[in-house]
Amino acid sequence: MAKCGLNVVLISRTLEKLQVLAREIERTTGSRVRVIQADFTKDDIYESIKEELKGLEVGILVNNVGMLPNLLPSRFLSVPDEIQVGPNCGLLFQMTQLVLKPMESRRRGLILNISSGVALCPWPLYTLYSASKAFVCTFSKALQAEYRAKGIIIQVLTPYAVSTPMTKYLNTNMVTKRADEFVRESLNFVTVGDETCGCLAHEVLASFLSLIPAWAFYSRAFQRFLLTRYTDYLRQNVSTR
Repeated sequence: MAKCGLNVVLISRTLEKLQVLAREIERTTGSRVRVIQADFTKDDIYESIKEELKGLEVGILVNNVGMLPNLLPSRFLSVPDEIQVGPNCGLLFQMTQLVLKPMESRRRGLILNISSGVALCPWPLYTLYSASKAFVCTFSKALQAEYRAKGIIIQVLTPYAVSTPMTKYLNTNMVTKRADEFVRESLNFVTVGDETCGCLAHEVLASFLSLIPAWAFYSRAFQRFLLTRYTDYLRQNVSTR
């Protein structure tokens, strides 16, 4: 987006990383970058973010914060007690509240909410993540129905594997996309509908998975496959960087 000439506000937890990224974006694109340090696992950050955004005309909001309890499939009781899924849900409506009213007044705006392919149906062994990302889908599509007539686009993206820090930089292939590669392709889908996987390869994968009967998807055999062969695949493809 900065390459297209837009100024950018980056909001995340680690100030040093934000500052490094901001300098890189400004150096390579000439766009201006503002950083806001905020820990989305906390509930008392939104008034501060609101103050930081005061006076800015936010035309595009990307809700991309998410927490994956475990990259490897695991049963619900094996997930550590301290794992939080609140950022997958709570920040969505809080950040949307901050920017949607001005967008409504201007009768234009774009909100992109990043969900996951595992939200398209309940995924055993990714129970918490699947359920929280399903909330993102439902919230986004209902909100689009409310505000489409106001000239606002609200779209939810449901990608499968993207190589990011959250996925421990999985090795890329035809399905597992680089982050920059996925972003570029996903922006081509902004106007195609309320929900999209964001890239053609993931749309094909979603179509294939939808053909699997529910009884097979929720069977013990499928769970054994996830716990053994799929787990081995993930371990072999995690990047060492």
